[in-house]
This record gives sequence, structure tokens and C-alpha cells, in this order.
Amino acid sequence: MKYALYTGCVAKGAGRELLAATNVACAKLGIELVEMTAAACCGAGVISEDNPMLADILNARTFAQAEEMGLPIMNICTTCQGVHRKAQIKLKKDPAYLERVNKELKEQTGLEYKGTVKVRHFYEVLLEEYGLDKLKSKITRPLNGYKVAAFYGCYAMRPHEYSDLQNPDNPDELEKIIIALGATPIDYAERLKCCGFPILMMNKTNAMKLTGNALIGAKGAGADAVVTPCPLCHLNLDAYQPEVENMNDVELKLPVLHIPQLVALALGASYEELRLKTHIVRPPAEIAG
Repeated sequence: MKYALYTGCVAKGAGRELLAATNVACAKLGIELVEMTAAACCGAGVISEDNPMLADILNARTFAQAEEMGLPIMNICTTCQGVHRKAQIKLKKDPAYLERVNKELKEQTGLEYKGTVKVRHFYEVLLEEYGLDKLKSKITRPLNGYKVAAFYGCYAMRPHEYSDLQNPDNPDELEKIIIALGATPIDYAERLKCCGFPILMMNKTNAMKLTGNALIGAKGAGADAVVTPCPLCHLNLDAYQPEVENMNDVELKLPVLHIPQLVALALGASYEELRLKTHIVRPPAEIAG
């Protein structure tokens, strides 16, 4: 299996440990990755608010690059995945608009998006293309007894008409992977809520309330860790956890893992390989023992 790896911005910046874990996990699974080093930011839904066509051209450029590589795209960010999925559907539904986008794309880059590339998130690759049985056969350190709370993030589920989840109202894709790794999924009321990141710069107080709700809910349900497919959720739930503790006068110390990190742990990756010391709330050393 071979994929064009679209890293997204966070995994090349503030969350470099997430990219490291992706590379480790895929190497252990036998999945070959070719990083898309020339791809642009997906826009995170922000560029499209001001200039929708520019956003679509940027993403069509990424799709066209993967088509030239002859590879499907693997995302490790559900925000990027959501934006890419929405752009693909929009361009597919409107051939005339696709022609306009391609006209600009050709003039600026010489590329053309043909509409053939498949785009999947890492966890979707595991579920739909790699297979849980094959994943289980690779596990060397089952996460027995580890209680994990899935946190999906907004872009995985919303808008529903663009979601790849079988049931966006009550998904279980992450829970299936958690179980396959030997861990125990934890159900809690906030698993499908927003982490607060989208409004962090505009209304930090309310953003921290959302962050706190998620962390306190998961901790109260007995979770040993939270796992998310979204680097932005990962950043918010990890980096702002001390602030949430102060605001709510609680002690949480709840590690937050990106889904490739959790998978890599079960595959035998070391604490150092996964750069877990870079987390604000570090997972216990014995998890990688």
C-alpha cells in the first residue's frame, strides 16, 4: 500500500510529534508514504469564507499533484480531510465550475485536476483499506486495560452531507480501532462536541469552556487518555489543559493522543520514537514499556 501523505500544517509545525508517529506507525504496518512537500495549506475553511474559488484552486492543485504521482492521498488531519472532501464534492457536482478552476490552475501551474484521486484519513485507511484483522496481526503491545475516550472533532462529522462516517450522529469508527488495539473505548456525553479551537482567537473564555467540558467529561467517565484524529483538537485539549484545570479548579492530567500515536504504541513504538515528551500532559512511561 502506498499513499501521497498530506501532512497538513500542524504536523509540520506545532505538532511535529504527530507526523513522527504517523511515519512510525505506517512503517510498522508496511504502508509506504510519499510526503507531498509541494502541497499548499487546505485553507482550513477560512480562505473559502473570503475567496471560495481561490480555496478550491489551492485544493484542486493538491489533488492534481497526487494524480500526477499516481497515488491516493492520506490525510492525518480531519480538518484537512473535511475541507478536501467538501472541495471534491463541490467540483464533482459542477463541471462548469471545475472547468473554471482548472483554467486558472493550468494558467498558474500547468496542472489539471481530473477528479480521479481518492482522499482518505489515516483512520479511514485502517478501517476501509488496510483492515482491522491485518492491523491486529501487527500488534506487539496490546493496550489491554487502557481506557480511551474518542473525540471526533467537528470536521469529521459536520456538515453531515460531506461526512465519510457511516453514522455522523453516532459514529463508532474510532471505537473500532481502539478495540482492535486491545484498549477499552469510553462513552461520554462530550465525545461528539467541539473542542473550542474554532473560536479560540475570538472568544477564548467560551473556547476554554468547550475544551474543559470535553476533558472533564472524559475524565469523569473513567478515561486514561483521549484520542482524536484532529491535530487541532489535539493541540487544544493538550496545550490548554493546565489552563482548564485552573479555571475549573480540577486536576485532570489526561493525556491526549493523535490516532497514529495510539496505533503506534500498540505496534511497539517507543516513547522516544513518538516524541511523547513534547506533550504538555505526557502519557505515563509504562504505556510504552
